[in-house]
Amino acid sequence: MLRRLIPLFILLLPLAEIACFILVGRRIGLFATLSLVVLSAVAGIVLMRIQGFGVLARLRQAGQDGRAPGKEMLDAAMIMIAGILLLIPGFLTDIVGLALFLPPVRTFLWNRLMRNIVVVDIGGTHPGNRPQTGPQRTIDLDESDFHRDGRP
Repeated sequence: MLRRLIPLFILLLPLAEIACFILVGRRIGLFATLSLVVLSAVAGIVLMRIQGFGVLARLRQAGQDGRAPGKEMLDAAMIMIAGILLLIPGFLTDIVGLALFLPPVRTFLWNRLMRNIVVVDIGGTHPGNRPQTGPQRTIDLDESDFHRDGRP
């Protein structure tokens, strides 16, 4: 289902953006419309730089605290996507890009995503836990070695 919607979305997005350009251009004029497009690209670069440094600081802090930096990594990815969306000429992509720069929107997306993801910590040390000692073993299973339903 999703594979069929993606090409349709790729075809309809430019048409929707062109329609928005026409509507906005009729309302405020050509020069003001072009100025908004350039301003959104500049805003995207500035916001990506400012918020990007903040995310890098939070990533560093998570590493120092011994926490898995999952939320910080997703924030960094969403900020990068938001900046790219603001660089793409168009008002619809600008709206989505600006929304991704808002921390409550990113937190909402993080909460929605975490419903479907299981994070597994495979070793390492955490504050308050003893470091693992002794030999570490890796078990490599082929498809014929592992079955979910318990049958060989």
